[in-house]
Amino acid sequence: MSPDKFFRLGLAAFSLAGIVMAQSHAAFAQSVEDSKSVSSAPKETPELHLARGHDDLKTNRYEAAVREFRAALALDPHLTVRARFPLAVALFGIQDREQARSELERVRAEVGDDPYVMYYLGRLDLRDGNLDAAITNLTLAAADPPFPDAAYYLGYAYFKKHNLNSAEHWLRKAAELAPRDFRVQERLGLLLQATGRKEAAQKAFALSAELHQGDTQATQIALDCARKLENQPLEEAQTFCRQLYDPNDTGKLVTLGLLYGQHGDYTDAVEPFRRAIELEPDSYEIQYDLGLTYFRLKRYAEARRPLEKAVELRADMFEVNAPLGAVLFALGDDLHAYQVLSKAHQLDPENADVKALLFKLASLLAEQSLAGKKYADALGYFLRIVELRHDDAYAHRRLAEVYRALGDVEKAEKEQQEARRLGATSY
Repeated sequence: MSPDKFFRLGLAAFSLAGIVMAQSHAAFAQSVEDSKSVSSAPKETPELHLARGHDDLKTNRYEAAVREFRAALALDPHLTVRARFPLAVALFGIQDREQARSELERVRAEVGDDPYVMYYLGRLDLRDGNLDAAITNLTLAAADPPFPDAAYYLGYAYFKKHNLNSAEHWLRKAAELAPRDFRVQERLGLLLQATGRKEAAQKAFALSAELHQGDTQATQIALDCARKLENQPLEEAQTFCRQLYDPNDTGKLVTLGLLYGQHGDYTDAVEPFRRAIELEPDSYEIQYDLGLTYFRLKRYAEARRPLEKAVELRADMFEVNAPLGAVLFALGDDLHAYQVLSKAHQLDPENADVKALLFKLASLLAEQSLAGKKYADALGYFLRIVELRHDDAYAHRRLAEVYRALGDVEKAEKEQQEARRLGATSY
């Protein structure tokens, strides 16, 4: 299964709407699920366009994805990783190489030689016949491969450049990383044929044909499975869809998990994702898929580990930090939730839902610290509260109390005056 088909940066974009009204951890967890069914027309926000765009991207509706990501960027031009990069991927998907390259270069200027960016730039170079640039960029991608077929494209570039020794090295590496990719065996067969190893070439060609047939069948089964999940009773559809369950094929497993999840069958989505993680434990996307599936089942303790692993693998992504923070809050691990959501807020300071939950957590931790006379800790939390909601009079009044306890009379008086100005109200 190709990465273009299953690329899901920020898959199933997470929503934290409704958290301000949550009165407890359990109520908050339920509010996240309930907010998805609100019938009123949603406000046009960058997050809404991002969610739509990622849904379009994961189902190969590339032109629709382009429109959504451009709409998100029109509202917030600073969404480099969250919108501009997937926009480039969608443009790549519709073969708009010039625009895809332009967007990728803008992302690269901000984030550097990220393997994901170099992978797509390398593939564009390969399509444009710029083999030296393709080799340079794909070598950078292959050092920390974002997709299993990075080695294949690097080997292909060397093959087209007639550097057969390097081509064979990378194609054999590709065969290790993606043993079910028929393209690897086909290209390896051509290389073996070119170097006079005819018997080995024939074996590679035969394996390629076998894998290709299996991949074609799996694609058709996936399409039929989706239709049956939409139109037939769940039990009948599942009987057919189980044909996709191959414990040794990550692509089929992820496809099956996604199909179940898209149709609300989260319980049956767990096992395919769980097995896929056993095969590819360092895939942040699969870890995220499993964690989010557990979350939707309200199995918060089980959601924690895969989401933590996803954050460990891609700490720079808002989409994985936000749901982990929500899970930790639902579990009552407020301090850890605060730390993770602080990172999410840093990655996307304008996300209103994360700001609201971070405000709630800071308020809880601030009051706990103040009650325990941990004034230094309380100071940090109240400063965060004021940062998030500078017009909160109650926070300024409590901040004045903290400064007074710490012996800073001047700052205490300043905060007290600000509280009076805003009007002493509680939240």
